[in-house]
Amino acid sequence: MAADRHDPVPGSSYVIAIGSNRPHHRHGSPDGVVRAAVAALAALGTVDARSRIHRTAALGPAGRSFANAAVLLTSDFDPPALLAHLKQLERRFGRRAGRRWGARVLDLDIIWWSGGSWSGAGLTIPHPEFRNRRFVLGPLAEIAPTLRDPLTGRSIRQLLHAVDRRRPRA
Repeated sequence: MAADRHDPVPGSSYVIAIGSNRPHHRHGSPDGVVRAAVAALAALGTVDARSRIHRTAALGPAGRSFANAAVLLTSDFDPPALLAHLKQLERRFGRRAGRRWGARVLDLDIIWWSGGSWSGAGLTIPHPEFRNRRFVLGPLAEIAPTLRDPLTGRSIRQLLHAVDRRRPRA
């Protein structure tokens, strides 16, 4: 479903994935950055649930491991407006434009929206890769295991199980 309106969407629920693998001068370690980001998200709506912080290996050239978490946020912002606020928050935490997959102080992604699918300039919901990323699905399964992917109909728990089955066993 493509949408181009920017009207308030009262009480929409969103899943926001949070990641950090660089320290911040004020918030400290990546874990501290994630905790501070969760607190900052409360200015954009109501944080209804939050996962614990997960430590995960970096993908690509980012090098350092990540601190990852997920929150369920209720907000009156429509998806493009929320994305703009998230990008602003990333910049306030010191994120700078850089190479894809690089190290970052803060990364915030809209993974899911209660309105279903969204496609517009610079934003696709659900996030195109979330179904393949354990670092998103693990934290999300803690707070919303029965949430359904609007494209596949599968629950977060089912998606996580599928990702875990594909992972090589040690």
